[in-house]
Amino acid sequence: MTCRVRRLSSLTDPDIEGLAAVLFDCVEGGASVGFMQPFTLGQALAWWRGLAADVEAGKRLLLVAEDEHGIVGTVHLVLAMPDNQPHRADLCKMLVMRRARKQGVGAALMDAAEREARVAGKTLLVLDTSSPDAERLYARMGWAQLGVVPGFALWPEGGLCNTTYFYRQLT
Repeated sequence: MTCRVRRLSSLTDPDIEGLAAVLFDCVEGGASVGFMQPFTLGQALAWWRGLAADVEAGKRLLLVAEDEHGIVGTVHLVLAMPDNQPHRADLCKMLVMRRARKQGVGAALMDAAEREARVAGKTLLVLDTSSPDAERLYARMGWAQLGVVPGFALWPEGGLCNTTYFYRQLT
């Protein structure tokens, strides 16, 4: 799949609609990313609208991957850290629509996130996931697994899921 990754410094209504479609698709597909079923497109729209101010203020660095039909993936970096952690960022909500998975979209987003983190002066990234597919991607891309917390979160349909933490030191 050919996709283009770009950074959004503000969110337009079409951006929010595309991002909401990705989030909705991922939750519908069973991704444990903070939301429970029943989950609506309206909830996804509201969640992204709630992040818009942080994106515009530069507290979050938001990237999207697009194909010929629109946004198919996203990831963001939380840049606003406590005073004693200016060197690091949290990588959050790495989401790829089911139709675009295993086609290089996730890797393209991760590469772009790491580049942008370096530009922002970050030398350490951390993330967590409950997805075995994502775990394989992160390990393949050189992220170090820190550990697994059993029963850390819930699947969207209910039931406990483990969460695996990773970190990456940037050079």
